[in-house]
Amino acid sequence: MLLKLKVKTNSKENKIEKLKDDEFRVFVKVKPEQGLANQKVLELVARYLHVPRKNISLIKGHTAPSKIVEIRQ
Repeated sequence: MLLKLKVKTNSKENKIEKLKDDEFRVFVKVKPEQGLANQKVLELVARYLHVPRKNISLIKGHTAPSKIVEIRQ
């Protein structure tokens, strides 16, 4: 399953808002440096969807606010 994410870094809190079935807005406190924000985004998505972190990978948007992640079962 593929999900579209719109990520906002340097937020006041870590949270996820569902926009559509396959589209989410993700807010993270972390600055977008050295991949730390991407790691936090993947952790939040894993927790939100109740899947292991190892089953989620970033497909597109490593340096952009719009990202596509793949969820494997």
